[in-house]
Amino acid sequence: MGRKGRISGLLVSAVCLTLGLTGCGASYDTTSPHSAREHAVKDAGHATPAASKPDVLKKGDGANGSVDCSRAKCVALTFDAGPSENTPRLLEILKREKAHATFFMLGKKHIDKHPDLVRRIADEGHELANHTWSHKILTKSDDDVVRSEINRVQSAVKKLTGRTPLLMRPPQGRTDERVSKICRELGVAQVLWSVTAKDYQTTDSALIEKRVLEQTKRDGIILLHDIYKGTVPAVPGILAKLKKDGYTVVTVSQLMAPATPEPGKVYRP
Repeated sequence: MGRKGRISGLLVSAVCLTLGLTGCGASYDTTSPHSAREHAVKDAGHATPAASKPDVLKKGDGANGSVDCSRAKCVALTFDAGPSENTPRLLEILKREKAHATFFMLGKKHIDKHPDLVRRIADEGHELANHTWSHKILTKSDDDVVRSEINRVQSAVKKLTGRTPLLMRPPQGRTDERVSKICRELGVAQVLWSVTAKDYQTTDSALIEKRVLEQTKRDGIILLHDIYKGTVPAVPGILAKLKKDGYTVVTVSQLMAPATPEPGKVYRP
């Protein structure tokens, strides 16, 4: 599999349907976390022998201890659109199971309403990421709006935690080359997904669990939302089955390590 893929033409419709990307239709290059990781290891191998082994992520950078996903059977767990009143229970579950996730947080009515939860997410070693301020569709917004939607979250998270997110998930997965260019200027990489439970359509936790487990493969990225009633109750069963099947649950940045997310790029398994 090549380092890059390109979504275009008729393939777009198939990918959008499979990944649950609503109404996407633009062409853009993508890079899989697996390919980014392999390329980084290869580059490091050309430098020094010591550099050829993946570094352990530091706590606070989305770390989950020492995991080499080129050897371990990894999958990244991500949550969109929080934090919310459901997030404390989710954090307790993740702590109990010693799992870490990437939180793509919304600004309006979420970060600004739950600043203590943003700090807690950071303090408990999860990865802080950006899902825009008010969930505007970036491909339908002018440049100034796109910048504002991203920058307001960047500033709010940094003010609360001292850390600036490196990752952004465009609302509904809609991006294009113009949005990617702006993301490059703002220093954020874009992250899509390979597994969706479509938990915005159901409160049935058993169905959410079933959908996730049916779609999960090595080096995948799971998309869930910590704002919907049925999602958090599904997480213990998801984590238990993934562990039984030999998976290590990691953050997006850990899945990519030793590669680091490159601003403007679109990462999709």
